[in-house]
Amino acid sequence: MNEFEIINNYFRKLATSKASLNLNDDIFFDKKNKLAVSTDTYFEKTHFLNFKKPGQVIKKIIRSSISDLICKGVYPKYIFICASGNKHNFTKNNLVKISNSIKSEQNKFKISIGGGDTVKSNKLSFSITSIGYASSIIHRNKAKKNDDIYVTGNLGDSFTGLSILKNIIRTNSRLEKYFIDKYFSPELHIKFIKKLKQVASSSIDISDGLFADLKKLINKQKLSYKIYLNKIPISKQLLKLILNKKFKKIKFISNGDDYQILFTTSKINQKKIRDFSLKNKIRITKIGTMTDNKHKSIILDGAGRRISLKNKGYFHTF
Repeated sequence: MNEFEIINNYFRKLATSKASLNLNDDIFFDKKNKLAVSTDTYFEKTHFLNFKKPGQVIKKIIRSSISDLICKGVYPKYIFICASGNKHNFTKNNLVKISNSIKSEQNKFKISIGGGDTVKSNKLSFSITSIGYASSIIHRNKAKKNDDIYVTGNLGDSFTGLSILKNIIRTNSRLEKYFIDKYFSPELHIKFIKKLKQVASSSIDISDGLFADLKKLINKQKLSYKIYLNKIPISKQLLKLILNKKFKKIKFISNGDDYQILFTTSKINQKKIRDFSLKNKIRITKIGTMTDNKHKSIILDGAGRRISLKNKGYFHTF
């Protein structure tokens, strides 16, 4: 079974509070108390390769956790960190690096640790609960036919960094450093939160891959999408790598771990989004359109030809 089948078959009926959002969104949202909560678990060799760079690993998982709130239009306020590991993982040297990295993230995103737990274990893992406060959020499954589809930032850099760490891709040292940095330090656009809430009809962060998360964004609606491959934003560094290695762009843009915001919005908001993007120097790109479900979802290349997508993203199966 995959994670959605498990939720549908065993746990959705237990989510009796409206704040649980029927277990169909990224977060728990208690509108009455203006409370938003998200939680995530990260295991070594599943969510990160190893613990050779503990400070960078902690940075990555903090950012991926608070990303769930940011994409909903909520400013993160507190994080609770639970960790399992042993004396080999949590040496004094590693703990200093972890502490310094957490402090850096707290300063950058104006968050603070609210608590947590530690457990002795032979398996290294972290669970992070993120809390924020808001009077409203941006839900999934609220997109409308003819809405434009946008994404912030660039896609594919994190996957490339992971591929370099796995020795699957080799390039020059300067590019390798760039991609590895992007893998450990995904770019979060917290400045976009206020404007996002003004324009977005639905939103999600890209954690499992562009098309996997796009499917989750509209999973209960009678909608399809039309995506233009040449519009999907990638960095100039990734473009250079693709051209030098003669790779195909489609290979890089739906592997997850980007933590960019994927959102839908009415066409009347195009100028507002463009103006905000230029003023704040945040890349925000229109990549497609929502259509009705009379036609299947499609991806088109620069010549308007349909593209077959083999890798649709990461799905948790058990």
